[in-house]
Amino acid sequence: MDGGRKGSHLKGAARKKFAAKLRKNYDSGASIRALAEETGRSFALVRQLLEEAGTAIRGHGGARSETVRARKTGAGAA
Repeated sequence: MDGGRKGSHLKGAARKKFAAKLRKNYDSGASIRALAEETGRSFALVRQLLEEAGTAIRGHGGARSETVRARKTGAGAA
């Protein structure tokens, strides 16, 4: 994913385009931390760009399957 040179400022259309790419990957399941490492950008900047792109930020712990939630809460137990 091309986010420009590390330390360079993202402005205008390039910023929006990069934010859209981040959002696509985040919505596909990538974590903010993984996106930050992949792009060489800080966690805070990646989160900010995701928010600017209108992304719904997941809660801590990431996406969890219904099966795992049911097991933890005891739902569905006989």
